[in-house]
Amino acid sequence: QLIEKLLNEKYGEGTVRVTLKDQYKNMVELIKPCMHLIDNATDAMKDLGVAPIIEPIRGGTDGATLSYMGLPCPNLGTGGHAFHGEFEHIAVESMDICTEIIIEILKRYANQ
Repeated sequence: QLIEKLLNEKYGEGTVRVTLKDQYKNMVELIKPCMHLIDNATDAMKDLGVAPIIEPIRGGTDGATLSYMGLPCPNLGTGGHAFHGEFEHIAVESMDICTEIIIEILKRYANQ
């Protein structure tokens, strides 16, 4: 609202209108009670020789939307690089290992 006020003072009242709308929320508070999801994913990655990097994220992911709909859904990553730019890319091998990780996670839950 401060930006709106400053710009309207400079360019004339009613020139700028700011509307804020939440699109994505921080899903970490929804994932924390379900750490078995992270633990199983981490163990699956390690078993496949992948070094997991665990850090909370915020932003436009399907996982955030699903988590707030009642389905805790942490992001596993894709192995991609340089997201949202002209050099965004992913190696087929990275997608293959992501598939293997998902299979390993499913095996862990099936065997519980």
